[in-house]
Amino acid sequence: MEALDLAREIVHAVEDKKAENILLLDLRPDTVIADFFVICTGTSDRQIRALAENVRESIKTKFGKLPHSTEGEHTSGWMLLDYGDVIVHIFGESQREFYNLESFWRQANVLLSIQ
Repeated sequence: MEALDLAREIVHAVEDKKAENILLLDLRPDTVIADFFVICTGTSDRQIRALAENVRESIKTKFGKLPHSTEGEHTSGWMLLDYGDVIVHIFGESQREFYNLESFWRQANVLLSIQ
């Protein structure tokens, strides 16, 4: 399985649950953290949980893979799912503005941006 295929499937999974402002960033070759970030926004705690669950189920079904770790809680407005080469950041609106990962990783190549 290619990391880019995994990242694209994650984008489809969050898109299916109506995530907003979806970004797929290519971090290669500048970082050892991951090859790709998927960043998206959920409009409520409930949607953040649904987005994370849909990613988990979709990737498990399609690739037989679970995240290495999961951080955060849907009630905190931020969740992270770590798939090794791909890291998924699911934010509430205010948390996304606060952490501003797009600015921090501005040198990354934007492969996909869905508003």
